[in-house]
Amino acid sequence: MAKKSVASLQTKSNRLTKAIKMVKSPKTGAYTFVEAIMAPDAVNDFMKKK
Repeated sequence: MAKKSVASLQTKSNRLTKAIKMVKSPKTGAYTFVEAIMAPDAVNDFMKKK
């Protein structure tokens, strides 16, 4: 499973990070990409979650 944090976004006083994770479908075996924008300290929890 590939994972990568790709961008740091800055809005007014907040620093945000866009994280993209590749997830394999159990039914078809195809990969899909899941994207989320969150605080930088929450990225590791997002990547560990299945």
